[in-house]
Amino acid sequence: MGTAERPRRITMTPAARRVLEAAARLFYERGVHAVGVDLIAAEAGVTKKTLYDRFGSKEQVVVEYLADRDERWRGFLARYLDAAQPGSAARVLAVFDASRAWAKKNSSKGCGMVNAHAEISDPSHPAYPIIIEQKQWMLALFTDLVGDMDQVGADRLSRTLMLLHEGALVAHGLNVFADPISHAREQAQALLVAVGDSAAKR
Repeated sequence: MGTAERPRRITMTPAARRVLEAAARLFYERGVHAVGVDLIAAEAGVTKKTLYDRFGSKEQVVVEYLADRDERWRGFLARYLDAAQPGSAARVLAVFDASRAWAKKNSSKGCGMVNAHAEISDPSHPAYPIIIEQKQWMLALFTDLVGDMDQVGADRLSRTLMLLHEGALVAHGLNVFADPISHAREQAQALLVAVGDSAAKR
């Protein structure tokens, strides 16, 4: 996995929080490049000077938007993982359950990280490491969850689960067919049953 250093973060004041909330909504609904600082400031009820005083640049607003979204997702997911039995297939399936609930509430247009990467593909952009590290973290999570069940073939299975999960998020955002995350969960469950059967025979 990459070793990109996560960019600096700012201390949130009430005004900065209002800017972040406005930017998060606008960036997700319209895209990062389509939204300018004038619109963000107007929606947040602050001056453009205040925005720059707090964040320094639009790029830093994007950093805070993606980092905050990632932190909120990890906290949301943790509640699902904590409710599942340790070392069980239920912990893997809890990721899909959490994603389905998160998507209904926060991601009508698909994964915010995937959407941002479509616009931010330059590794020199300060927000780029956040996008990549978030997906690396998801792969590592699947690897850990599968490894807790059975170490044999954990790397390969975790990559397959990651592809199922990420493909479902994209299909959800594109509205290709109804409830793709549940479909991906069913496929993940079938894989995990097969792995369990194989482990039992060893």
